[in-house]
Amino acid sequence: MFARIYRPARNTMQSGQARTRDWLLEFEPEMAKRPDPLMGWTSTRDARAQVRLRFPTREVAAEYAKRHGIPFRVAEPKQPRRKPKSYSDNFAHDRKEPWSH
Repeated sequence: MFARIYRPARNTMQSGQARTRDWLLEFEPEMAKRPDPLMGWTSTRDARAQVRLRFPTREVAAEYAKRHGIPFRVAEPKQPRRKPKSYSDNFAHDRKEPWSH
């Protein structure tokens, strides 16, 4: 019963930083999900798989796990590489990529 403490990455369809500042504590699944024989939906008997706790900092999340005796792993967040772009580069005469439309 390990828990994973991590900071979620932003969605690819998301331009802002909403819901990426908090740290999450999630339990790793103890068993694999199986399809239900009647309906075909995937399910598990592990109730901890549904638990997601939000914390403002990594230290608070780790302290919570220690206080409740939960073994945990901390996954460090990866910072996205940003490419500086300019709208005027679309119309540059020495453009490296061909015009798409």
